[in-house]
Amino acid sequence: MDLEKYSSAITLSDMEIFVFPDLMYGLVLANIMSPAIWKWRERDCFKKVEGKMPYRKLMRLKQFIMDEYEFNLDLNTWGLIHKDKELKRFAPYLSKEEIEDANALFGYTGDKYYFDLDIRRHFGLDKYNCDIIPYWKTETVEAMDAFKYKKRYKTGAGECVSLAALYVAAAFIVCNIALEDMYMILTPLHSQNFLDLNGGVITNNRRIVTKNMWFNGSEISMKAQRALKNEKVTIVSHISGYIHQLYEEATINRKRYDLFVNKLKTYLFEEISLSQVANFLRFKGGYQKYFQICKDCHGAPGFLKSEILFHYEHGSKFRVNDNTREKLLDEVSPEDFSLYPYEGRIRCDELDDFLNKNSIGIRDKKSMARFIEFLNPVIPSAEKFIDELSDFLITCPKLPSADKKYHNLDKISVSTHMQRDEIISYLNTKRSENEMVDLAFYVYRDMSMCDWAPFLKAAMERNPVSIEIAKGKTQDDIYNRLMDMDNVSIYDGKRCVQPDEVVNYNRGDGVEKAVTLANLLYNLFSAENIIIDIKKENVFLKYHGGEYNFFSNKGLECKLHIALPVKTV
Repeated sequence: MDLEKYSSAITLSDMEIFVFPDLMYGLVLANIMSPAIWKWRERDCFKKVEGKMPYRKLMRLKQFIMDEYEFNLDLNTWGLIHKDKELKRFAPYLSKEEIEDANALFGYTGDKYYFDLDIRRHFGLDKYNCDIIPYWKTETVEAMDAFKYKKRYKTGAGECVSLAALYVAAAFIVCNIALEDMYMILTPLHSQNFLDLNGGVITNNRRIVTKNMWFNGSEISMKAQRALKNEKVTIVSHISGYIHQLYEEATINRKRYDLFVNKLKTYLFEEISLSQVANFLRFKGGYQKYFQICKDCHGAPGFLKSEILFHYEHGSKFRVNDNTREKLLDEVSPEDFSLYPYEGRIRCDELDDFLNKNSIGIRDKKSMARFIEFLNPVIPSAEKFIDELSDFLITCPKLPSADKKYHNLDKISVSTHMQRDEIISYLNTKRSENEMVDLAFYVYRDMSMCDWAPFLKAAMERNPVSIEIAKGKTQDDIYNRLMDMDNVSIYDGKRCVQPDEVVNYNRGDGVEKAVTLANLLYNLFSAENIIIDIKKENVFLKYHGGEYNFFSNKGLECKLHIALPVKTV
């Protein structure tokens, strides 16, 4: 066992997923094994769409996630760590330069777009220019749900990686979308998914983006495009495995990766049409002054400046660019129409006629030259207009090269027809053959099915929030604070949280509180040879300075010796 990797499955920081990419799908599988999302199927909102097509269910899921989860970008949620310590920790896997070039917390600033945006300042990373940086973590569905116990949160919450993993698991459980048809896309600053459904759907934080939405030119859609337009894709994760920008070896099925690349590029490409020009004008409002719309007004032509029609669009359910345009035009006041065409403006009906007759292809230089010639009399810099329109209609994702050494994992066949218990039993049979599955059980944290060493290593080394809060307090103060917390875990059964989750959510089972106290005794009081003796309901923590007792509902029975290295006795 690689103890560093397996302990990372417990803490799941973004950096740990970057170094150990098989953890990403481990989180998805842990969420699928969790009872939490399966309970969603009993909710009225999902009962109402039973028997509907997966796409319809996905639309309902999107609204549910919007209602139930906030997007959390509080960098201090999981405390602060030392950058140099993390770099040293991961030195056997990636060089300092590779990490700094691809991870936002370690110095990544992105390409020109992100320099212009000042992305580090945008995300609050500019505050962390020294050795101390946020411990940016990813959460399971239970940890996301538990945000409601934190101050200033009314619902669950999670950052982009947590939301991406939640979406895949929920789309599988609630929407009956096959895991084979979903791909996770991780960039240095973002995480999203591509679902091979109805021409393609991208999940983006809490929202989803269909192909039509990708090209609609709205502010929300343009923000959704930023990562794929401006960042390298570091990892693509799939049920068959992963491919990583920096690693020579990949575990994803090669045919599946090729299929994904083709499907994604098709989703990110659109040919020129009147509808797409209208979308572009919505995005680049400065060009609206060169266009006008012609409408039949009781047998006579009426001409309308395009910017006026876009203004009407703001307060309407109808749109300039689709088959509702005529209804939008009906909402325009008659006084806004002119009986005569405007000088220096292209008529959209004539533009539509030109595009249809000339078969303009965005990748065809000759036809694009004809298009520029058509635009030149009106638009001062038609070439610039075409360049910007092309950039709007074509996104070329910077994906990991397919030129890798492929080592396929043992195939996992998890069907949407399987029930939760069946899936857990099946995955359990795959643990010895597929490390990604084995890691999923550590993410899942059922301590009756996992070695305690990774859990305890993570607890003693990577829980800065609990340590910071306990500084200056006596051992008895800390114990009493733990005893005052609700004696209930955020996890069901024999699954256990880490110390920072106990402190952040102000609750924990006796086993979890004992591990939290051990972490504080170890780090703040240099306690040695700590023994946690778990005898089902009774938990005893003993060390040379004393003994503390806790009550547990976990039903676990084992004896833990906390020293370096941590081990089970």
